[in-house]
Formats: sequence, structure tokens, C-alpha cells
Amino acid sequence: MNRLRVVPARRHGRERLHVCLPDGGNVAWYDREAARVSLLSDDRRDEVLAALGPFLTGRVTVGPPPVPTRAELARLSPHPDDDLAPDRPGEALLVALERDPGPAHRLRPDPRRRALAAEQTAGTALDRLDGAGRHTLHSVPLPGGDRVHHLVIGPGGLFAIRVLPARRQRVHIADPLVTPGRREPRPLLRRVRADADRATCALTAEVRPVLVLVDPAHVVVTAPPRSVRVLTDDDLPGLARQGGMLKPADVAALYAMARDRATWTRV
Repeated sequence: MNRLRVVPARRHGRERLHVCLPDGGNVAWYDREAARVSLLSDDRRDEVLAALGPFLTGRVTVGPPPVPTRAELARLSPHPDDDLAPDRPGEALLVALERDPGPAHRLRPDPRRRALAAEQTAGTALDRLDGAGRHTLHSVPLPGGDRVHHLVIGPGGLFAIRVLPARRQRVHIADPLVTPGRREPRPLLRRVRADADRATCALTAEVRPVLVLVDPAHVVVTAPPRSVRVLTDDDLPGLARQGGMLKPADVAALYAMARDRATWTRV
């Protein structure tokens, strides 16, 4: 039995049929007007076409999502107010702390400052990878107040990164639960996958989910995460060693889309 589901949706005034995994993850979509099936992973081609079989009409093109043409890129230059490229690591937290710094004297440290320090640590490591066709955007806003902590675009593909402060803590991972130190377990890996799925929809390109643990004492994985890479901040330079998936023109086109705030308003 085919486990994929077909879900209708509208984007930019055009109807699409999204092909989703049981957990909601997107693997392909069918654009009737363009007569095109865009696959995020070619190894599911037969499953996707079987799921879409009742909906396909006429000849269709099947392949990876198309990237914008040069003419489309020329229209993608964002207004300076909508350009996300200058944003700093932890931009949203910096703004929140400036607006509401909280009481001058606290019994416990403000957790927002721990989260900010972790995002800045990861962001600094990622910024060192910029160059050679790689780009990083920080604090990418999503509707509903969510955000992608860091988005990496380069020859090795696209990565949506969520950061967890874990200074000197033992971290247990049993998909979908993540338990730092003695805190309550949280289904954080679902959130990491959801961030990547929303980024995939926004950019019409596969975005892979990554959880980065900043300065953990030890990491114990009892149930290996499905589709999520779990790294420490020391592992981040390894992202720069991946290559061969995207051509320079594709990287430039996707970066132009991603840096425009308007790209993220409908996901």
C-alpha cells in the first residue's frame, strides 16, 4: 500500500497537489498549469507517480524543482527593509531583549540570553563558512512567530538549523524527544523537521533539517533521529565539506529567494 498522501494547496494563486509522508513531510508536488511534478528526492519517484496517478493528465515533466531564471532573479531583488542578509545571528532575540530586557536583578539567568549566546556561537561558526558559493541567513522569520535559526545554502544543499543551548549538559536523544540535562524531554525533533518542511515549501527546493547542540558535555542517542542530522557546534565546519548537489547558478538563485522576507510569508 502506498503510504504517501496527496494534499491540495494554493501558492501564488496557483493550485498544487503536494505529496506528503504520513508525518506531513513534503516529498513532491504537482503543478497542473506547468504540467510538472517536482521531486525533492528521486528515490521516491515511483511512489510519487503512483500516488499522483489519478490526478495526472496529459504529458508531464518529472524532475527536481526548477530554479528561477535570470529574468526572474532580476525581479527578486528585495527592498532593503525586506532583505534578511544583514540580520545578525539571534537577530530576533536581540530585538526582543532590546524591547524588553527584563528585571535588572533576577534569581535565575534569563533563558533568552542563554539561547542568544548559543545562536551567536553557531552563527559565528557558520559565517566562517561563507565564501566559495556558500551563504548563511540568520533568524529567518516564519508566520506565527516561528523562525529558522540559521539557513545554509551552498553546493552541498540547503540546511535549516535549529540551535539548542546545552552548555556542560548531558543530552539524551530518543526521536522525537530531546532531553538536555535534568530538564523535561521535549519533542524538539518534530519542530526541527517542521522548520525544514516549511523552508522547503517556501524555496521549492529540498531543505534538510539539522539540530545543533552548543557545547554539550555528552550526547547519548538511544533512538536515531529520522532524517535529522544532530551535530555539535564543533561539527559545523563539516557542512562546508559537502558539495556537488547544487550548481553555482542554483545557489545564487535560491539565496536571492531566501533573503527576501516576502518569500516566507505564506508557509
